[in-house]
Amino acid sequence: MKKNIHPAYNVIDVKMTNGETIQIRSTMSRPEGMQLDIDPLTHPAWTGGNQRLLDTGGRVSRFKEKFKGFGF
Repeated sequence: MKKNIHPAYNVIDVKMTNGETIQIRSTMSRPEGMQLDIDPLTHPAWTGGNQRLLDTGGRVSRFKEKFKGFGF
């Protein structure tokens, strides 16, 4: 491998949405760390859980009404 082409890895603090802080290695050099907006411990994309749709402004119901013949 070529020398001196890889980025330096630093240990940073990552603050989860529940307040827990973990340490990971990253190429980021932020001394304050990083705060997550979406927590991988509880998000359905990572946990495999079902996602509930929040019908704000009736958008979901309008979509379902418009495409009701397609089996949605």
